[in-house]
Amino acid sequence: MRARHKPWADDYLKENTDIIEQTPTERKGMWKDVFQDNQPLQLEIGTGKGQFISGMAKQSPNKNFIGMEVVKSIIVSAVEKVKESGCENIRLINEDAEDLLDLFEPNEVETIYLNFSDPWPKNRHEKRRLTYKTFLEKYKKILKENGKLVLKTDNQGLFEYSLVSFSQFGCKLEEVTLDLHAVDDPANIMTEYEEKFSAKGQPIYRCVISFT
Repeated sequence: MRARHKPWADDYLKENTDIIEQTPTERKGMWKDVFQDNQPLQLEIGTGKGQFISGMAKQSPNKNFIGMEVVKSIIVSAVEKVKESGCENIRLINEDAEDLLDLFEPNEVETIYLNFSDPWPKNRHEKRRLTYKTFLEKYKKILKENGKLVLKTDNQGLFEYSLVSFSQFGCKLEEVTLDLHAVDDPANIMTEYEEKFSAKGQPIYRCVISFT
């Protein structure tokens, strides 16, 4: 579903400089200076309305979190969620995953989260999928040596495609879960989409990979 346009979004983002980083490319290699404490950096690509990243920041105060969302009319909701959380170990950036290498230095990120990404089901849109090889190349560059990528989705087609893509790229599969909520992981933080889909009885798929 396309997000409703919010004409006030630009001004709102500019007013919340304590949460939204206004010039993120200037922070490349220096993200540790944005936060109060120099802690391992976690990145969520496609942070949506911010429920996951706010929950993770509460759960792991010993880590710093950056939420990337390209749609302004959606990231304004994430700003509100971060405000409500009271967490100071979160920053948001209104950027596109295509520009990751302009935003992060090699070995700067410990974990990347891809939560309920657009599956782009048509074959002609394969290159837009966030688990396509060109994106994997970017992830590998910015992740630390033992860094991880965590994918969650309700879309079986995207999950199967991603497993093949990971394998062809030479990634190591650390975990593959075909029904996340059936295993009752107490550390799992649900996104808004995850709550919606799981309530309908749809299985949630998760995998964790590392790059070799």
